[in-house]
Amino acid sequence: MPLTFAAETETAIPLRVVSSDTRDPVLDGLPESARAWALAQGFGGELGQIVAIPDDRGGIAQVLVGYGTAKKRARGRFHMGAIAQKLPKGTYKIVSGLDDAALQEAALAWLLAGYSFDRYRKPATGIAQLVAPDGVDAGRLTIIANAESLTRDLINTPSSDMGPDELEDATRALASAHDAALNVILGDDLISANFPLIHTVGRASTRVPRLLDLRWGDAGPKLTLVGKGVCFDTGGLNIKPGASMGLMKKDMGGAATVLGLAQMIMALGLKLRLRVLIPAVENSIAGNAFRPQDILTSRKGLTIEVNNTDAEGRLVLADALTLSDEDAPDLVISMATLTGAARVALGPDLSPFYTDNDDHAVALSQAARAVADPVWRMPFHAPYDEMIEPGIADLDNAPSGGMAGSITAALFLRRFVESPYMHFDIFGWQPTAAPSRPKGGVGMGARAVLEALPKLLNL
Repeated sequence: MPLTFAAETETAIPLRVVSSDTRDPVLDGLPESARAWALAQGFGGELGQIVAIPDDRGGIAQVLVGYGTAKKRARGRFHMGAIAQKLPKGTYKIVSGLDDAALQEAALAWLLAGYSFDRYRKPATGIAQLVAPDGVDAGRLTIIANAESLTRDLINTPSSDMGPDELEDATRALASAHDAALNVILGDDLISANFPLIHTVGRASTRVPRLLDLRWGDAGPKLTLVGKGVCFDTGGLNIKPGASMGLMKKDMGGAATVLGLAQMIMALGLKLRLRVLIPAVENSIAGNAFRPQDILTSRKGLTIEVNNTDAEGRLVLADALTLSDEDAPDLVISMATLTGAARVALGPDLSPFYTDNDDHAVALSQAARAVADPVWRMPFHAPYDEMIEPGIADLDNAPSGGMAGSITAALFLRRFVESPYMHFDIFGWQPTAAPSRPKGGVGMGARAVLEALPKLLNL
């Protein structure tokens, strides 16, 4: 079901957000009976505390919601999402207690709290509804929330129902909905079209590899989004242990995230020329699988020694990034569930990103804070370039030693792009439920990029 705000209604229940240090002034402004009721319920304004104040007919006259202290709130985000799921069913309207920035986050949190993945089970019953708060761009937030829902659905769908075919179907549906053009290069046509790495990684699967190429817009700066679309990753011949293979349905999380971001851009009608490139493959095992120590030649002509077939994502991205560069875009952004090293460094909640442009880094970091989509800059550290140079070939897809794994992967990708470039090494998964983010697939970095685009592209 689409995520939407409730229609404006006179019967919407007023919701007052009360921080710990504003409790007494708020209570003092209530009728004496309401004040006494709140105190009798022990309302102190603690984060997540809810007190419904009854009217004289036994209904709910208004609700007080605790927002805690600034220090407590800083330990998380989307607190209103947890509150939305606790409230009795009904329609509510936030009438006081939040500044403009907090109100934007609260409204988006409420929308995202309504998401559930119900493809394989009885649909959830839904949560309390919110009237769009005054001063909030309801249309923009609704677009963002539903694009995030698309990303989550794609990641959550198991690989049995989300292979290269289905990822193409999802991309085609998105293109159709926004009058975008989609070109697909399939199977052995990848060889004749000079995408050797995409073909090599995907050829062992019974599910045919392909390159998805979506274009939208005819004016403005050129933005190209490249998303890793490895729909399942066995690790190839360097096969993953079972425990490591358990979440590999999410290895197309980069593709899912750029599709969500593309939906935001197209639905908002941003004045730019958008291109989305997704190498969609399954990294499987068969007699024709690529092998450790194979040396592959990329679309760009650079040779690559394969030292681990489980480092396949950077291979398929290399061909797609080379193609992106041929169009001379103003900015290329790649998103990929690329390395475990990024999770070790930053955990599951922070999106590491790489850029050589300091202005871009500042713009993205500021935007991320504004929209509660945390990111952290990592370095394209040039002294580590020698770590990806094996001697026998131009590049090594999996340097030995295990140090700086996310950085060396980013440096590898940078070899295939001359245009302004930004790379995200995302996780794409919420390991434990949090406000507005149930356990499962989750978008990372897309909202921050959307917010930063006016500065990134001088829109």
